[in-house]
Amino acid sequence: MSSSRKKVIVRKLSRDWVPGYLPADGFVRGGSVELLGLDGKVAFIDVTQVKWIAFVRDFNSGETANPERLLRKTFTGRPRTSGIFLRLRLTDGELLEGVAANDSSLIASHGVFLTPPDTRSNTQRLWVPAGAVSELEAISVIGNAAKPKPASSQALETSTSAQEELF
Repeated sequence: MSSSRKKVIVRKLSRDWVPGYLPADGFVRGGSVELLGLDGKVAFIDVTQVKWIAFVRDFNSGETANPERLLRKTFTGRPRTSGIFLRLRLTDGELLEGVAANDSSLIASHGVFLTPPDTRSNTQRLWVPAGAVSELEAISVIGNAAKPKPASSQALETSTSAQEELF
């Protein structure tokens, strides 16, 4: 197996799921996802059937109902990572929040990549197809903290000379 393939769990709108391997991006071709199954066979899953694709750490979670262990689907506060904080309402009524990259990948693909609220869980990243989203709300744009600019020596001299004249 190539090291460029990642462990995924494809969650369908019908609530069943399929484990397998996918490349990190560019996995939608001709309206379907080409999934390399655990048995080594390639399966084609129609994108209209996909609820989300969870890029996971491992398959052996022991949970048959929630193998991606996505327990928190919303943030408890403001996220700290930079990007676009999104709130999605899926076609089945489920609410999902995440942080998307603030670049052209947001509009260039057939769906959106999200960093989930709990990055310490089994799910590291989610891909939600556009067809599974009924509402999308951009909550905020979170940028990197601006670094304070060092004060120039000229500005320091003028401020100290003005200070001396006051007293």
